[in-house]
Amino acid sequence: MISVLLATYNWPQALKLCLESLSTQTDLDFEIIIADDGSTSDTKELIAGAQVDFPVKITHLWQEDQGFRKTRILNQAIEVSLGDYLIFLDGDCIAQPDFIAQHRRLSQANHLVTGSRILLNDKLSKQLLSWPQWDFKRFIDNLLSYRLSGGINKFWPLKIKLGAGAWRNYKKFVWRRIKGCNMACWKADAQAIGGFDETITGWGHEDADFVFRLQNKGVIRKSGSWSTEVLHLYHRINNQSNAAENARRVREKILAKAQ
Repeated sequence: MISVLLATYNWPQALKLCLESLSTQTDLDFEIIIADDGSTSDTKELIAGAQVDFPVKITHLWQEDQGFRKTRILNQAIEVSLGDYLIFLDGDCIAQPDFIAQHRRLSQANHLVTGSRILLNDKLSKQLLSWPQWDFKRFIDNLLSYRLSGGINKFWPLKIKLGAGAWRNYKKFVWRRIKGCNMACWKADAQAIGGFDETITGWGHEDADFVFRLQNKGVIRKSGSWSTEVLHLYHRINNQSNAAENARRVREKILAKAQ
């Protein structure tokens, strides 16, 4: 089984769309564990309502809001997950109906997958958030106009899906295209490296650190582009005051490996 580890923080309107997109998956052999980094009661109430008749099991993990501690709550989610394969997703992302199926198709022993995203602008994001519920067909029917108006930054990856192949494999670690909002690995591999580094706090690069340490253990990174794209809702840039320090620490690990 697959466990979707869904990170969220104080944006229940976006989480609602995300959950609705997961409820309409073509492959429903998965569970959802919501890794909540200290959201208020609005998020708790939304999740409680969704749990009533959702087609798959939803577990809500919550920790007190003491700043950005995504790594800590994700590690808790890893430990309680029932699946042997983990997909990491953020609550401000909307999944295509074949998101789970495509990730399952790309899953492979001793591999991790780094997916990609389609960026939505502010106007389109607000439009989708105003919908009574998520409707992928309605979205895809207007895809070309969204692209021409600048509502989305990519068009073809939503229209063309490519399969597996050696071309997806990275030969070495690179920072590029690592998105913690869409990646996957085996639970055993995540546990073998001790999960996320909880000393990395504040926004930035905890995902790159995680991928680097997996690759350092011999896990092969595979691209999920042209297969697993998620729609990323626009929001204001997070506080990035810790990003430079977090990046420095990841670079130290990379340099230590090279020596």
